[in-house]
Amino acid sequence: MPRSERSRPWRLLLVLALIVQTLPAAAVPAPLLPPLPDAGDPAVDWSAMGSARQRDLRARYAAWQALPETERQRVRQAVARVAALPPGERDALYHRFQQQDRLFRDGWRLGPQLGALYPKLHPLLGYVPAEQRTPLLAQLHQLDADQLVQLGLIVQRTPPQEQAELRTQLLALDAPARAQWLRQKVEGR
Repeated sequence: MPRSERSRPWRLLLVLALIVQTLPAAAVPAPLLPPLPDAGDPAVDWSAMGSARQRDLRARYAAWQALPETERQRVRQAVARVAALPPGERDALYHRFQQQDRLFRDGWRLGPQLGALYPKLHPLLGYVPAEQRTPLLAQLHQLDADQLVQLGLIVQRTPPQEQAELRTQLLALDAPARAQWLRQKVEGR
């Protein structure tokens, strides 16, 4: 297999953001496709990569590891769908994705569900203290689509200087209380 064909699946993950928005929730299962090149693959020369590329790959791998399995499955399904597209369409999607702002592209590392709402959630997620990052992402992955939309509205209505307090309040809530808190905040109570 030519080198360009072996690297194509890794490029395809970059277009996930464009594809996953159009996928139905229950798509056909696809084979496992890891998000990074296999270090044992002779075509991958880690030492020849620049430090920025290595950091990017490490960050993408860490983001992949942090995703819940349901989100990973959605990514695998999207990758399979993209791989089935004609090469011209894949290249066009890749180009469109690359034209997006880096912040937008990086938001998709949080998975399909959070990635779709990342522009609205960014004020809450943008400057998270290290000790809050993992618990916050875990909570966000537990929210359903409606709750994430509610949270997006709340985040957009909250002034920047109050985002840290909003995050602290959210982290202090268990699931039942969180659902009620979201409804009350959206209604302005």
